[in-house]
Amino acid sequence: VLRLLNRRFGELPPHITETIQKLSVEKLEDLGEALLDFKSQADLINWLNQT
Repeated sequence: VLRLLNRRFGELPPHITETIQKLSVEKLEDLGEALLDFKSQADLINWLNQT
């Protein structure tokens, strides 16, 4: 998932990467699906803040 996000938005800030690495497998699966709808890094941040 991190590779996909980095490819889509460029290198992510370390604090975002750390947050993603701490997600459960279930949340990572949810993120993998949700990232298809993300238009910007802000969408990713909003999603992370809601989890």
